[in-house]
Amino acid sequence: MTKTPLTLAAVTLLGGLILGAGPASAAPLSMTGLQTGQSGVKQVAMTRSERMMMKKRMMRKKMMKRRMMKNNRM
Repeated sequence: MTKTPLTLAAVTLLGGLILGAGPASAAPLSMTGLQTGQSGVKQVAMTRSERMMMKKRMMRKKMMKRRMMKNNRM
């Protein structure tokens, strides 16, 4: 009877470690098996065309929002 809660606790702990640091995890593993705060992702500057596409997308969203607000007033 006393082994059941202990076994359940052990399975929960091991399952959490396996799921938390599994192969689907994007963060690299350290020597202890825990995830580190630093990742191997490097930030790069946007190109002119990417900035323009973002600007157009934001303008389109703003226009649609204005249109929706205008239609709600009537």
